Amino acid sequence: MAAARLGAAVSRKLGLGDGGVIGGRIALKLDPGALRTLGRGRAVVLVTGTNGKTTTALMLTRILEALGPVATNGDGANMPDGVLAALVARPDAPVAVLEVDETYVPAVAAQLRPACLVLLNLSRDQLDRVGEVRATERALRAVVAGLPDTTVIANCDDPLVTSAALDSPKAVWVGAGQSWHADAVACARCGQAVRREDTGWRCVCGLVRPVPQWTLIGDKVETVLGECFRLDLRLPGRANAANATIAVATAARLGVPSEVAVARLRSIGDVAGRYRRAWVHGREVRVLLAKNPAGWRETLPLLEGRSPVVITVNSGEADGRDMSWLWDVPFEQLRGRQVVAAGERAMDLAVRLTYAEVPHTVVRRPLDALDALPAGPVELIANYTAFRALWHQLGDD
Repeated sequence: MAAARLGAAVSRKLGLGDGGVIGGRIALKLDPGALRTLGRGRAVVLVTGTNGKTTTALMLTRILEALGPVATNGDGANMPDGVLAALVARPDAPVAVLEVDETYVPAVAAQLRPACLVLLNLSRDQLDRVGEVRATERALRAVVAGLPDTTVIANCDDPLVTSAALDSPKAVWVGAGQSWHADAVACARCGQAVRREDTGWRCVCGLVRPVPQWTLIGDKVETVLGECFRLDLRLPGRANAANATIAVATAARLGVPSEVAVARLRSIGDVAGRYRRAWVHGREVRVLLAKNPAGWRETLPLLEGRSPVVITVNSGEADGRDMSWLWDVPFEQLRGRQVVAAGERAMDLAVRLTYAEVPHTVVRRPLDALDALPAGPVELIANYTAFRALWHQLGDD
């Protein structure tokens, strides 16, 4: 632990990073069993899924801080070394809320044996690194089967999540909604078509949407016990309301009353810089994150007014180098707006925008793209590494 803290401090001092990974990496080198050791005696909540991990983990952290100190990897470092660094940073915190990359859930869960496992959604993402989404579902299904004492909080509107959580004896089903269906057109159990109905979905093999104990309806959450409360979040969009519903359901299992949980969520105005508004070169810029088709489908409806849009797309290791996902994003919704394509893969994006019949220009550097636009507010949407780079640049400004 001392070596891990020293490594993190040196990293921050030299400006090499935030220390959210290197400390954990050092600890794992010195003691491969450090994750199990530092997780012992805590109530651990693991949060995973393709989209919404960071937001839901932040929401849960804010709620559970009502019970006492919480260890969390709020910087988004969600691989084993980042998870361990979060535990090292708060060794005495009785509760840990940890977002975990879907690929690493089996390894992390086996050592931490969480009290709660939160399954948000599953869709295609970083195909060259993660692989096909059904392989992820099978891996999570095996994790759930090996955690009979863990409460699994699962979004039952996602057939892939339902399949992964179905065998848990302690499943809590949440009707959080789902707007992206393209990765769950066939049943994960038998391969036959999933048939969608007004209130749910089913397969001929018998896999069917479970009856939820918690349900999001518009801006309200209803429970099977007849409770109903309004969220009134500062964070925009359906996806954030879904994340909040799952966070409240999880917190209830850990002893936090729903009204207390919702009240604490209403103070959240941004998530690690997402939805942040900044003044850049004399204009107001709102920064949004979208990194895969499902995320883009939730983000595009959040664009305000008719403001110009700068889209910046990179293909670093954390993004995945396979850019085929661009063709599943409904960029046609941007017709009629002034659009600028930026980032390392600006030309790939420009080709997609051309086929979407969206007039655009190409300016590779995002901040230069802002300068090329007329005065007034701008919406800036970035994928993962582009967003992180922008966040640091805007922070420096």
